[in-house]
Amino acid sequence: MPPMKVPPRPRVGISACLLGQKVRYDGGHKRDPFLVDVLGNSVTYVPVCPEVEVGMGTPREPIRLERHGTRIRLVGVESGADHTDAMTRFADRRAAALEALDLSGYIFKKDSPSCGLEKVRVFARSGAATRSGRGLFARGVMDRLPLLPVEDEGRLADPRVRENFLGRVLAYRRLKKFFDRRWTPEMLARFHAVEASLHLAHDSKARAELGRIAARSKSRPPTETVARYIKRTLAALEGRTFLNPPGTKPVVRGTPPR
Repeated sequence: MPPMKVPPRPRVGISACLLGQKVRYDGGHKRDPFLVDVLGNSVTYVPVCPEVEVGMGTPREPIRLERHGTRIRLVGVESGADHTDAMTRFADRRAAALEALDLSGYIFKKDSPSCGLEKVRVFARSGAATRSGRGLFARGVMDRLPLLPVEDEGRLADPRVRENFLGRVLAYRRLKKFFDRRWTPEMLARFHAVEASLHLAHDSKARAELGRIAARSKSRPPTETVARYIKRTLAALEGRTFLNPPGTKPVVRGTPPR
């Protein structure tokens, strides 16, 4: 009897410093034991350090987000060197390459001016700061892959958030696997019947909305159906726990100013 084929682990992008790589501005790292030793057994990481990959080197001058009029710029703390355009171009290229790797999720370094997911400090010329920004590289990834499940390592310190993130990663992977092949409305209806009963038994509203999306797929462009179905499924799962009773309020992330 041939050995059972083990499916490949889902690929998850991650800030390289969280895996212990010495890529931070001071030559250090921010190794996260849970991400490396526990979650790392269930996923295949794709490490990225945008600051090193864009050519800033290690060690390097620290950088920060600054508000210049209506624009948010990425600048050197001491020199004032402006890295905004270089990082924006790099983020576009790297996000496209990551998309080709078929990622199922991404873990960003919190508070980072390049990788911070939300509430990154934005400094005014006076020196005062507000937690209203998003890292430039993180923004590029999310613009390119708006449906991709994302978290930062700070939130993943909460076991419920960890569990929910992995659940969304696996759901996204299942959905991508289904939609990446040639599918028909009839196949989607059968897929929905199984998926909804297994993973959305607690959410009748979401099941009904997804059922309508599936039913209307005969008269809608396939790309519209795919985007709407994946987005609504992940929205139903965000903020939920998979082992405990439902009821956790979903996290709604705002869009920081550009």
